[in-house]
Amino acid sequence: MHSVRTNVSISRRSARRSVRVLGVAAASAALALSASGSALACNISDFSAEATCDGSNGVINVKDIDASGTSATITVFLENNGADAKQVGEAQTVKGSKGGTTVSFSEDWKPNAEYRVHVVVDTKGIKIDRDITPNLTTSSTACKSDESASPSPSDSATPSPSASETTPAESDSPTPSATESSSTAPATTSDNAPSPAVGESNLAETGANSNTGLIAGIAAALVVVGGGAVWFGMRRRGAHSGS
Repeated sequence: MHSVRTNVSISRRSARRSVRVLGVAAASAALALSASGSALACNISDFSAEATCDGSNGVINVKDIDASGTSATITVFLENNGADAKQVGEAQTVKGSKGGTTVSFSEDWKPNAEYRVHVVVDTKGIKIDRDITPNLTTSSTACKSDESASPSPSDSATPSPSASETTPAESDSPTPSATESSSTAPATTSDNAPSPAVGESNLAETGANSNTGLIAGIAAALVVVGGGAVWFGMRRRGAHSGS
């Protein structure tokens, strides 16, 4: 009887230990499942936003790293003094992944601009209707700067000549002056007479050559008259001496 009681007591103790071990294992499994479920559940911390450039175009990217792949609706707003100035494009739907899924909004954002990114999730057991905090602030440098509006190197390499640059080209063939045209005029006379020398041209300017014929005629007449007077006087003197 004593041995039977001892065996029954040992069996009860073993059973109690087994129940305790099973209870601990079940509790651990429940905690593990709960933790894994929380890790896979979609929450606002799975979303992030960034302003980038696609060449000269601005882009706002929203990334979702929700490994559960829960569908979420993303809306982006431009802020002005704490209020929505405009909505950027249309709302987009994204399903997150462990590596991250990104949706892009085309926006010609300005430097230091502020944007509000709103996330909505409405599925069984998951309700999210919140903004990504803090709001997105763009960088201080825009994608497209004012320097792009300056003339291209090809334009500056071939500048158009200015008025001051073309003026010397016209002065290479100077117009003959009035004095030059007057000095060359005698060379074009129809009688092909030789041009007067420098000294003769001075006489022509004084007008002496215009009365030369008249003076020569008067001198010749005076010579004739004087000769006749001398001849007549000698003849009379000879007549008186003969008488």
